[in-house]
Amino acid sequence: MKRTSYLMLLLAIVPAANLVAQDTAMSGVIPLYEQVKTYLLASAEQMPEELYSYRPTDEVRTFGQILGHVAGSQYFFCGAVTGENARPPEDFELRTTKAGIIEALNMSFANCETAYAIHDAEALESVDFFGGARPKLGVLIFNSIHNWEHYGNLVVYFRANGMVPPSSQGGDQ
Repeated sequence: MKRTSYLMLLLAIVPAANLVAQDTAMSGVIPLYEQVKTYLLASAEQMPEELYSYRPTDEVRTFGQILGHVAGSQYFFCGAVTGENARPPEDFELRTTKAGIIEALNMSFANCETAYAIHDAEALESVDFFGGARPKLGVLIFNSIHNWEHYGNLVVYFRANGMVPPSSQGGDQ
């Protein structure tokens, strides 16, 4: 009977110890964010400048406007987490050159570094976001999902122009 009790206790403690040992909250979201960051920056670099004004229909943003929107939105998301820089310095969707949009993306990713560097305990703290209290982790997940959503838009723009998007090129991208 004692042996069974010890075994049951051990089976209960080992999984709990593994959870405590892992930095689970942030280690779950950071790789998703870093991957989409890689794809967005590669998309910006690989699309020829003359296609930055491409849009499949008049009702949607151009390729460049999508990247500008992502850059601007990241200030809002990451600023909610850090309490700083919640507004971009300008409306990045109005930028029209490839170099200017790539600069805006790089600025926004740099602005988000502090937000994604928080530890799990801080990630669970609440902030005001979209009119309600949300955990910082939730805001960072939202940012990553938002980036993935718009990367999906860019994939369509690549394919419509006979190009292979970064996520389908293999290798480290």
